[in-house]
Amino acid sequence: MSTTITGSIYKVSGPLVVATDMKGASIYEVVNVGKEGLMGEIIELDGDTASIQVYEETGGLKVGEPVTSTGRSLSVELGPGLLRQLFDGVQRPLYEIAKEAKRRGEHSGFISRGIEVNALDRQKQWEFTPAVKEGDTVVPGDILGTVPETDIITHQVMVPPGVEGKVDRIYQGTYTVADTIAVINDTEVSMIQKWPVRTRRPRQKKHIPKEPLYTGQRIIDTFFPIPKGGTAATPGAFGTGKTVIQTQLAKWSDADVTVYVGCGERGNEITDALREFPELEDTKSGKPLMDKTILVANTSNMPIAAREASVYTGITIAEYYRDMGYDVAMMADSTSRWAEAMREMSARLEEMPGEAGYPAYLGSRIASFYERAGQVTCQGSDERTGSVSVIAAVSPPGGDFSEPVSQATLKVTKAFWGLDESLAAKKHFPAINWLTSYSQYLANVEPYFEERTDQDWGTLRQEAMSILQKENQLQDIVRLVGMDALSMKDRLIMEVAEYLRDMYLQQDAFDDIETYNSTTKMYVLLKGIITFYREAAQALTEDPELELETLTNTGVRDRITQIQNQQEGEVDDVKTVVSDIQQEVAKVTK
Repeated sequence: MSTTITGSIYKVSGPLVVATDMKGASIYEVVNVGKEGLMGEIIELDGDTASIQVYEETGGLKVGEPVTSTGRSLSVELGPGLLRQLFDGVQRPLYEIAKEAKRRGEHSGFISRGIEVNALDRQKQWEFTPAVKEGDTVVPGDILGTVPETDIITHQVMVPPGVEGKVDRIYQGTYTVADTIAVINDTEVSMIQKWPVRTRRPRQKKHIPKEPLYTGQRIIDTFFPIPKGGTAATPGAFGTGKTVIQTQLAKWSDADVTVYVGCGERGNEITDALREFPELEDTKSGKPLMDKTILVANTSNMPIAAREASVYTGITIAEYYRDMGYDVAMMADSTSRWAEAMREMSARLEEMPGEAGYPAYLGSRIASFYERAGQVTCQGSDERTGSVSVIAAVSPPGGDFSEPVSQATLKVTKAFWGLDESLAAKKHFPAINWLTSYSQYLANVEPYFEERTDQDWGTLRQEAMSILQKENQLQDIVRLVGMDALSMKDRLIMEVAEYLRDMYLQQDAFDDIETYNSTTKMYVLLKGIITFYREAAQALTEDPELELETLTNTGVRDRITQIQNQQEGEVDDVKTVVSDIQQEVAKVTK
């Protein structure tokens, strides 16, 4: 049993508090700071002096006020009731804090200091159905029973890590998360697990991910896909659409559970998410999107120390649902703000700075965070699999991708969606630059797309990218001497590249039809564009006197636009589309 240690405040410097008489305390131990018991975490120890990052506003703290150890590390509560919730960076439920503040007569609209509220509701009753019998032998990770957490997600109550043996008793009925639902080898087990956020949850084996995290965004799924269990970074300057991409993926990706972490972004962006998500439907179930979503909000005006903790809170919750066998997508917006929080705390600790003032350990911290993504065989005797995919926005100052956070992120992520200011200025969204972006997962996920479309999916993608790359090369010639200097075949490339840019790479997030595309619609649309290119190129080869305008004045563009505007489920058969385009070209080449 740990001994409570009580020291006193020696110095207050923003979110950093230095306390003395803390001999016997541990690094990363949670402490209560000041008379109001503000939540803090020890991040440095020097003899009996502890440096503490405080997760609440430190204004008004005085030298000499008490600092009391808790004997535990920064942890989150895991169990039924996480979904539909809005937490701050250290898993304080913001709705419940607001209610408690109102009960106290406080109406400032800001988080009140010193309010302690359980992350999981201790009063709510859950219907627990056992999945094991008394006398069964269980190991960590085995499913003890299930709880219908929402209409979409069935919560799998698991044997906690470190507990195993014979099931002495198992109960059935309605219980709170704190009630005992099983006794295993004389150990009482409830529906709550507590886990330290800086430690990854255990797993049996990590796999090479092969099934794509389908997003419904054409440029991502076709050219720069990410698998379930993969990692992606989307860096871009202010106004290039990072948050729009993050929210699009939160809304439309086919993950079972979404954890959205607003890390240091503006409060209005989180407000938009809070307004939109409850009104949106999950594409697979037709139920409210919030039924599979958890929001972690630590906006730019909230305590900076909690911003640093928010990504760990989010990834730990994501790992917990992964352990149930679910595919989880975690969105972090943005990791630059997380890194800035590390930089500020490092500066206050007077550590030796690295490049641009960031701590020397920036790269290792970023790598250890992304390493927690992946598709795994979960703990448990049934060898179920689950995954955590991490998609993180990066906000480089001035859009400079050579700055430390972007470079450290690119070293460890395998998909890069580089946002381009010039595309955003032209209102081309998503503003992902197709010439600088990449995905190292193409070979992993291509068989999946070919199985659901046709064997030529990869060929179409390669041909489309080749056209876009050739257009980029030809643009220099056009700028110097004009379009008339190009051959008809080169002018055809410029024309088809325009089709690709305007009708395939560009996608309106606010249009009910355009916001999401199925694999079938993507394939038919891309097949139509490439079919026109092939037929027109063949026509120009057979008749060198043929003018490009003759080919472009057909109904081909209108036909492709028609496909683009078709509702899901009403998209024309690919053979019909190919035949129609071939006939349009044939009309002017006979």
